[in-house]
Amino acid sequence: MVGSLAGRNAVVTGASSGIGRELARRLAAGGTRVGLVARRAAELHELREQIAARGGTAVVAVADVADRTQAELAVASIRSQLGPIDLVIANAGIGRSTEVDPPNVTEIEDTIRVNLLGVIYTLSAALPEMLARKSGHLVAISSLAAYRGLPGKSAYCASKAAVNVFLDGLRVQLRGTGVRVTTVCPGFVRTAMTAGFDFPLPQLMEVEEAAARILAAIERGTKVYNFPLGLHLLVRLSRWLPDWLLQRLVGEPTGRRGDRHRRDKTARPGGVTPP
Repeated sequence: MVGSLAGRNAVVTGASSGIGRELARRLAAGGTRVGLVARRAAELHELREQIAARGGTAVVAVADVADRTQAELAVASIRSQLGPIDLVIANAGIGRSTEVDPPNVTEIEDTIRVNLLGVIYTLSAALPEMLARKSGHLVAISSLAAYRGLPGKSAYCASKAAVNVFLDGLRVQLRGTGVRVTTVCPGFVRTAMTAGFDFPLPQLMEVEEAAARILAAIERGTKVYNFPLGLHLLVRLSRWLPDWLLQRLVGEPTGRRGDRHRRDKTARPGGVTPP
């Protein structure tokens, strides 16, 4: 599916806040009927009312995408309310520090479950119907963090790297089926989470600009969209930096629970954790 998204049916996960909310709002303003998915019901219903007040169409499906059953039921519910789904944007994700003293294995598991399995569950729920219709577009919001493992952020980086690789393979496998696949890797985006960061955020982007760029890439049918370009190049170049220099540049996290800088979201939906 390339071109205008007006008149299409779309699903956006993580739609209660951040980039997901802005993507849903812009899609609806452009004439797309939008299915809103997230864990926080109040925020979703508020957004639905805002969209309706502006003449748009949106329906709500409250779900935790890390739970396969909930993700599948959410997609099925939206399909039953709107009709065949043309576009799925798997945006829901969380960002948490990776600790080593002691290891926070439970939180690492949660990060992988939401950021990777949540994407797989969501896209897979919509794929069979798209294949039957020979039309559709699957999109995952990843991160520039996918291109470099960073100290204190190993689980997050790993989850996003896995998303990229999964979609790379899926894209090739779906060639000729009529189903397109797009991977989106943003840099730092101003959200409620990044507002609490106490370190410099290079090329920090407003959520409105990020959402506009993402939708433009989707409409173009871009395979992989990395932005902003300058930060993408810096992240790629960092792969050749010696460990001691990378550690100095990004800081020296102790990996201890009491000392960590919190990067958690208050809830799973909405927005993209920056690299």
